[in-house]
Amino acid sequence: MNDIAPYIFLGALLFAIGLVGFLSRRNLIVIFLSTELMFQGVVVNLVAMGRLHGHVDGQIFALFLLVIAAVEAGLALGLVVLLYRRKGTLDAESWSSMWG
Repeated sequence: MNDIAPYIFLGALLFAIGLVGFLSRRNLIVIFLSTELMFQGVVVNLVAMGRLHGHVDGQIFALFLLVIAAVEAGLALGLVVLLYRRKGTLDAESWSSMWG
């Protein structure tokens, strides 16, 4: 019951995959999905640590993080749609220059 090493490993693996996806991709949708994957890795670790210590604090923090992730997903979808309508592409490199 106290063996949480597989959960910690799973959370770290999810976070690492999300980080690699965030740093290596140029498509805005893939970048936002990678951030969601990093959030889920943190959620797994929070719940595992809460279970290890016998408190519900980890689950409460995980719930708040899920709410933040849902809000971020809604805002990201709106931004992606807006950016695609303006430029016709979802390549992050095409949005790197500032307009005057």
